[in-house]
Amino acid sequence: MSDACCGPTGEHHEEAGSFWRIPEIRLAAVAGILLLGGFAAGWLDWRPGQTGLYLAAAALGGWTFVPGTLRALRERRIGVGTLMTVALAGALVLGQFAEAAMLAFLFSISEALEDYSLSRTRRGLRALLSLVPEEVRVVRGGRESAIAPSELRVGDRMLVLAGERIASDGTVVSGLSAVDISAITGEPVPVETGPGDVVYAGAINGTGVLTVEATATVADNSLAKVVRVVEDAQRRKGARQRLADRIARPLVPAVMVLAVLVAGLGALLGDPVTWLGRALVVLVAAAPCAMAISVPVTVIAAVGAASRSGVLVKGGAALETLGAVRTVALDKTGTLTRSRPVVTEIVPAGGATEAEVLAVAAALEARSEHPLAAAVLAAAGPPGVADSVVTVPGAGLEGVVAGTPARLGKPDWIGAGALDTEVTRLTGSGTTVAAVERGGVLLGLIGIRDELRPEAAGVVAELRDAGIAVAMLTGDNARTAAALAAQAGITRVHAELKPADKAELVRSLQGGRGAVAMLGDGVNDAPALATADVGIAMGAMGSDVAIETADVALMGTDLRHLPQALRHARRARGIMLQNIGLSAAIVLTLVPLAASGVLSLAAVVFVHELAEVFVIANGIRAGRLRRAVTVRKGQCACAGC
Repeated sequence: MSDACCGPTGEHHEEAGSFWRIPEIRLAAVAGILLLGGFAAGWLDWRPGQTGLYLAAAALGGWTFVPGTLRALRERRIGVGTLMTVALAGALVLGQFAEAAMLAFLFSISEALEDYSLSRTRRGLRALLSLVPEEVRVVRGGRESAIAPSELRVGDRMLVLAGERIASDGTVVSGLSAVDISAITGEPVPVETGPGDVVYAGAINGTGVLTVEATATVADNSLAKVVRVVEDAQRRKGARQRLADRIARPLVPAVMVLAVLVAGLGALLGDPVTWLGRALVVLVAAAPCAMAISVPVTVIAAVGAASRSGVLVKGGAALETLGAVRTVALDKTGTLTRSRPVVTEIVPAGGATEAEVLAVAAALEARSEHPLAAAVLAAAGPPGVADSVVTVPGAGLEGVVAGTPARLGKPDWIGAGALDTEVTRLTGSGTTVAAVERGGVLLGLIGIRDELRPEAAGVVAELRDAGIAVAMLTGDNARTAAALAAQAGITRVHAELKPADKAELVRSLQGGRGAVAMLGDGVNDAPALATADVGIAMGAMGSDVAIETADVALMGTDLRHLPQALRHARRARGIMLQNIGLSAAIVLTLVPLAASGVLSLAAVVFVHELAEVFVIANGIRAGRLRRAVTVRKGQCACAGC
């Protein structure tokens, strides 16, 4: 929170468990009771009691902001609290005890509600840490024991029973289960998990029993990292937030000068006491506290809500820019596609069978590190044994399978013969084609492709419906890129790009309307992410690089989180604009009414602080996520399901 608002109030209430445990709330409540007592004493015509109750209400209400204001003044910082303190002191000097009590009471309420709203949104974020279980089962020295999460060490083997939460990040050593990671990444479908798979803190184990080797302590696991990143981000300021500060900081001394002019010039025209009173009213009327607090509350609420749905937004600047996005550039591999090539088609030649084609290919690929080898092996099952396997650079593999020479590689190296038309058909659809030969005879073709994510086409259509242009940026060949883009419904395709080329293309897209977002993996696309108005890393859970380099990180790999995040940011940006506009309108309306004597100090204080409560409540609305319910053919009906 800026000091331009109500003076430093500290952040010691973040862990408060309830509304009434905040000291400022209790002080404001007691001040209100004393204020009502003062009104009652006046009705009973008990003047000494009335004055005493008003003074006590002013003292208790003032205690919530006057000390902080004085500390700020010692540090040469002037804020709205300065205006309120001067107005309070002036009202007391002029004997306007009822007005002073009301000012202190209402301003203390707004201060307390502001503090409560900020602490509540932060508590919602820190609730992520409660996903860590209260105790952890570990196996040390062959013996099972239960320890506190803080005692967990890297390398410990955690035993996670069915239905239990995983205490920290780790790698599955043994066991098979479906793990629910919805609380962390927003992925709604449990993930089948087995030996070698990575799991994260806070995930819920399904029906099986898992043994997980810890790769991070509880204090440094992915949940703790998310909380630290978002809390740091919440302290960053967006353009609207900085705009509110820029308006508020010079406005405070300007208002004080205006009040002096009102008092001085008015004294030349009439009763000095009357005009001094009006100057105090002007001082309060022009206080921009609602403007200064409205945007930070909105940012904290929106960023906290996004983090709970698996979207990390690094501060107000990123949030506001995300809400202004009108063009999205998408990487292909790992973003639009699964980054997991699969065998999509097998075309046998002559009398060969699909099983024979796969068996020979798998035997040659059994020890290969080629990216497409995993796809062949996954389709073939347990491979046979190939001898004397060597790699022919730029062509493929050759070796001996069951005593017969065999080759696997590019069709133009082996020769497709009668299957030339099939090669053309497959490559035209964006499929990588490998030819298989045994004993000098072509066995057939294997088509391998990195398949489009099933939700990709629906997401692209949803972005277009929202008025957002979509472009694909990829280093893959033009034919493959065009085929996949057509499936996804993307018409702007840029292929065969190096990382620097992607950054240059993003720069060219920025010449259009609105902001440009780049969605990539956060590592290979780092130049483009940095160049874009807002860089978005996808599938960033557990990746320090992705979280650090991007402005926004989608912790899961479901593309449907992208339009949801854009909608959320656009709504939050709209709320920011509403709050700034309302706050400015209130100040511009109250000042002339106060200077002309139409409004009393009590009336101005009431209207002003009521407005502040309203903008805080409006800002908190940004903490609610709205999920789109759009039904498209072949697509789930809920954007977050």
